[in-house]
Amino acid sequence: MLKILLVDDEVYVRKGLHELISWVELDMEIIGEAENGLEALKMIECLQPDVIITDIRMPILDGLGLIRAVEEMSHLEPVFIIISGYHDFKYAQQAIRYGVHDYILKPIDEEEMTVTLQKSANLICNKRARILLDEKKVGEIMLEDMIKGNVRREDEHRYAELLGIRRNSSMLMALIELQTGLDERKITNEQFIEAVRSLEDDFFKMYVIEQQRGTFSLLLLWVEHDQRNSALQDKLNSIHIELSRKLNLDIGLYAGMLVKEIGNVPQSSQEAEEAARHKYAETGGVVRYTEIKDKPLFVFNVYQDEVDQLILSLEEGNRSAYYEIVEEQFQLFHRNRFSPQAVSGSLMRCITAILAVVNEMGGTDEGLQQLKELVQQSHEGWNLRLLKNAFLMALEEAEDYISHLRIEQSKGDIGKIKRYIDAHYTENINLKSIAARFYMNPVYLGRLFRKSYNQYFNDYLLNLRIQEARKLLRQTDLRMYEVAARVGFQNADYFVTQFEKLVNMSPTEYRNLL
Repeated sequence: MLKILLVDDEVYVRKGLHELISWVELDMEIIGEAENGLEALKMIECLQPDVIITDIRMPILDGLGLIRAVEEMSHLEPVFIIISGYHDFKYAQQAIRYGVHDYILKPIDEEEMTVTLQKSANLICNKRARILLDEKKVGEIMLEDMIKGNVRREDEHRYAELLGIRRNSSMLMALIELQTGLDERKITNEQFIEAVRSLEDDFFKMYVIEQQRGTFSLLLLWVEHDQRNSALQDKLNSIHIELSRKLNLDIGLYAGMLVKEIGNVPQSSQEAEEAARHKYAETGGVVRYTEIKDKPLFVFNVYQDEVDQLILSLEEGNRSAYYEIVEEQFQLFHRNRFSPQAVSGSLMRCITAILAVVNEMGGTDEGLQQLKELVQQSHEGWNLRLLKNAFLMALEEAEDYISHLRIEQSKGDIGKIKRYIDAHYTENINLKSIAARFYMNPVYLGRLFRKSYNQYFNDYLLNLRIQEARKLLRQTDLRMYEVAARVGFQNADYFVTQFEKLVNMSPTEYRNLL
C-alpha cells in the first residue's frame, strides 16, 4: 500500500481529499497532514511517503521550496502532485523542471485526481520493479537493444543513465568464447557473470548477455582517464587471463573498437564478430579488430594431395607420419590465416576420405565415434590446440578401426585358404606355395593361420594327412608307400615317422590292430 502525505494550509482542502478519493480502492493510505512546507519537511524525513500532494502557496515554506528541499535528500524519491488555486503558468513550468508528476487546479476534480494518483502508482511500481529486477536481466535487455541498434536517439540518455555510461566514458563490444572442445563442463550464465563482476573497478564496468551456449557478448565501459591503446590492450589481456583462471578454461576474447555514442555500439559488435573469424590466425586468446581489419582470411580447404598423404599414412598404421602431417596442417591453418569455415571444411575433407576407406573395407561410421562427435560439434567453442588434439585422437581411433577391419578381411581370406588346404592336402602343397597362390607373404600367412585357428599351418596339414591315412589303412589294402603317396607324402619313411608320432603306433601296427 502506497503512503500519501497531504500538504495544504487550508484544512478543508485536506479533509476534502480524505472524503473525495477512494484511497483503499487505489491501495493507498494517507499517513499524515501538514499545514506548510516546513512542517511537511520534518514529516517526510520521518514517514518517507511515496506520494506528496502539496499546495503551491503556503506560509513559511511554499510548495516549490518544499520540492527543492526534498530534491536535496538523495535517499528520498517521492512523487509530487501539485494542487493550486491559481492559473499561474510560471509555477507550473517551475514545478515541471523539478520533476513534479502532475499539476492539478482547484477545485479538485475527483476523476482527474484519481487518474493522476493511478499514474503515480504505476510510476512508483515501475521504478521499484526496475530496482528490484535482477540487474542481470536489466543489463541483458538493454544490451540486446544496443547491440541490435534498437535504441532511439531520444532514449540514449536514459540508457546511459541506467547503465552508468558517463560523458567521459567510451564503450567497446567484445565476444567471449568459452573454448571447451569436447569437454562437457557447463559454465552457467550466473557463474560467468560473477567472474566478470569480480574484474570491475572504478574505471571499468562490464555488462553481459549470453548469445548462445558458451558465447557471451560484453559491453565494456572504459573511463576516459586512460584510453591509450597500450592501456586498453593491457586491460583486455588482464580480463582474458583472469577469466581463464577463474573458470579454469581456455578463453577467446574478440574485441571491437572503442566508440563514444550508444548508436555506434552495433558497429563495435560487428567488429568483434569479425575479430572472432580470425581466432585461428592470431596468436593468443585476445583478438582486436584494430589488429586484423586489414588482414585477409584464407577461405578455401586444403588440397586433395595433402589429404591423400594423411590417408596413406593412416592406412599403413604409421602414427608418427600422420601426426607429423596433422602438425604441418595446423601450422598451415595458422600461418595462412585460415577462416574457421576453411578449417572446418579442411577437416571435413579428411574425415570424408577416412569414411570412404572404412566403407570400402566393409566398416561403418559406428566404429568412428570420435570422428562423428567432431563432425557433429559446432567448432565455435574450439581453439586450434583443442581441435588438433581432438582430431589426432579421432585419427588414432580410425587407425585402430581400419586395422580391425583389415584383420576381419584377413579372416575372410584365411577361410578361403583353409578351404583350399582341405581340398588339396593330398597334393604337394606347403606354406610357401599357398602364400604365393594367394599373393601373401608366407611369414604373415603362417602367423595369420595360427592366430585364426590356434595351431600352426604344418600341424594342421599333417593332421589332415594322417587322418586320411588312417582311413585308407582301415578301408583298403594299399601298401604303405601307396598310402603315403595318396595323402601327400613324397617319402614313405617320413610318413611312417609322422604317423607314429601322432597315433603312437606304426601304420602296420594300426592295420594289424584292426
